[in-house]
Amino acid sequence: MSLALTIGLLIGAGVFLVLQRGMIRIVLGFVLLTHGVNLLLIAAGGTARRTPPFDGVDPAVAADPLPQAFVLTAIVIAFAITVVMATFAVVGHRDDDTESETDADSGTDVDTHTDAMTAVRRPTGEER
Repeated sequence: MSLALTIGLLIGAGVFLVLQRGMIRIVLGFVLLTHGVNLLLIAAGGTARRTPPFDGVDPAVAADPLPQAFVLTAIVIAFAITVVMATFAVVGHRDDDTESETDADSGTDVDTHTDAMTAVRRPTGEER
């Protein structure tokens, strides 16, 4: 029961973060999703019948190696994708925000895609 709750919590939090704006939140959501899916794969392998495979136990009740191999492969793939997504987040951090804010002093829209040295101003409907 606690394993199912943990899986649900991880996947729910991961979906919430993936739907947020901001690449770092999306990367963290992806990490939570992969952890939840890995737990789901392990749970699908049957946690109730896990015993040591070479302890004089019947092979029919031994631990199934296929879900463990799937999870190991999924961990490696998720790590590689996370590194690529984190690289994109760091390289493109200025292009993360797509909203524009209205400058209260001049009545113009200030583009949030600004460099450290310049600010781009767009005229509003009255100034055009």
